[in-house]
Amino acid sequence: MEQEKQGFNPLLACLAALAALFFVFPLIGLITGAPWGRMASVITTRSSVDALQLSLIASLSSTAIALLFGFPLAWLLARGRFRGKGLLRGLTTLPMVLPPVVGGIALLLAYGRRGIIGEPLNKATGLSLPFTLAGVIVAESFVAMPFFVITVESGLRSMNRRLEDAARSLGAGRLTVFRRVTLPLIWPSLAAGTVLTWARALGEFGATITFAGNLPGTTQTMPLAIYISQSSNRMDEAIALSLILVLVSLVVMVFRRERSSGD
Repeated sequence: MEQEKQGFNPLLACLAALAALFFVFPLIGLITGAPWGRMASVITTRSSVDALQLSLIASLSSTAIALLFGFPLAWLLARGRFRGKGLLRGLTTLPMVLPPVVGGIALLLAYGRRGIIGEPLNKATGLSLPFTLAGVIVAESFVAMPFFVITVESGLRSMNRRLEDAARSLGAGRLTVFRRVTLPLIWPSLAAGTVLTWARALGEFGATITFAGNLPGTTQTMPLAIYISQSSNRMDEAIALSLILVLVSLVVMVFRRERSSGD
């Protein structure tokens, strides 16, 4: 008890309290400014429902893409031995620190109608990604998949590989070892990466508006709808939609904390 009292630093506690309040006050502002009496009517308007529906479709699709392609990439980065792996990891995680608008411009130059991939793709198939739902999914995947890759790679690196070796020594095949040993061991990281990816895709703004535009009912996701509502002085709608994203983000962070702590 005496050691705990000696470890208490009033200055540190005050600074920590100020830091906590810095994050809490904006949330209090949203809660107190919300149109609680008209919340149901505000979030059930046609524009809000369309934005919510499109956000769910795009974010879930982006998460599925991350699971399909991000897991092999995470496995390669965690288990592979090849020259240039550090560079590959850097390029893979670059969208995490890259300004989203810059990512949107890069996507246009790569997958736009005149992009290095988009132009031959459009000529061969007639497919055009910008200003479509597919473009929204591509933009969200670009900024969200790195969260899945880095989380799963960390799980693969930290797991006890001797358990895999023991299972193989007992005659288990690769698929059996993966299904019965590897997957259960990395499941917390896999779950956390999936949820983080979905939440990041759901909240994506910059790359989406730059690459896919802001077409109501077509490419207008919830963050874009919030921006338009605020710009059009429809603050009740902007606050209501913002609260939905705050609630989703809070649930995600609590879930991630529980998974990482082993609860």
